[in-house]
Amino acid sequence: MKVAVFSDVQANLPALEAAIDDIQSWRPDLIIMAGDLINRGPSSRACLQGFDALRRHDGWLPIKGNHEAWVLRCGQEPPDSTPDERLRAFTDWTYRQIADLDLQDMLEGWPDHLCFHGQDGCAWVHVTHGSLAGNRDGISASTRDEDLAEKLPAQTALFVTAHTHKPMVRRFGGTTIVNVGSVGSPFDGDPRGSYGRLELRGGEWAIDIRRFAYDRAQTERDFHETGFLREGGALAQVVFQEWRRAQLLMPHWMGRYREAVLNGEVSPDRAVAEFLSELD
Repeated sequence: MKVAVFSDVQANLPALEAAIDDIQSWRPDLIIMAGDLINRGPSSRACLQGFDALRRHDGWLPIKGNHEAWVLRCGQEPPDSTPDERLRAFTDWTYRQIADLDLQDMLEGWPDHLCFHGQDGCAWVHVTHGSLAGNRDGISASTRDEDLAEKLPAQTALFVTAHTHKPMVRRFGGTTIVNVGSVGSPFDGDPRGSYGRLELRGGEWAIDIRRFAYDRAQTERDFHETGFLREGGALAQVVFQEWRRAQLLMPHWMGRYREAVLNGEVSPDRAVAEFLSELD
């Protein structure tokens, strides 16, 4: 049995297209998209439509990530204030790109978790975007063993997660934990996309974190030409730099500036400019 799991495309169409080609060349029995297909990038509409075609015609399975949930929420709830509106501007921009699609059919009904039983007597496999603690609760190499019990289901042979944008394979008790990383915006310093190839061999799962190159020059053009950077507010620039550097930046900006922006003490543009000027 061969299973491909990919996640965190983040509206990066060239990366998604390269991942699709690589996955299809492997000819897996089951293909799962583990969330965050859209948002934080320039091509949410094209990525959603492309994946939906594969879901309908080829049986690819979706899982809802925190960004699908956030985009849908922003489409339903207006911002609390002008500063809040400016902080979530790139997500509101994303919602406008897809608002005319049939989101109830294409997006809203995606599950939070998928489970299946392996062949050859292999026990349960559990796939989700984050963990049992929520789709914003990731598992990484730095997650302490004592914190894992509440994040993992019991009696699971293989737990597959994403969210952190950092590939990882580790063991906890009798469970193998696989983080498949990110197709469209890795945060481990390697700009190539990643996904997981899981193959059941003689009752045991063999794990391969597959890295692949894609047309990054086209993705950069997409950031500019689609209007994401022009219309997505100041934080779109932080998202762009995360993609360029393959480095996590947003939590650092949020921890330093979010409250000051919401309290009107500094503008988002000034806060982002100051933050980015200190990166080089």
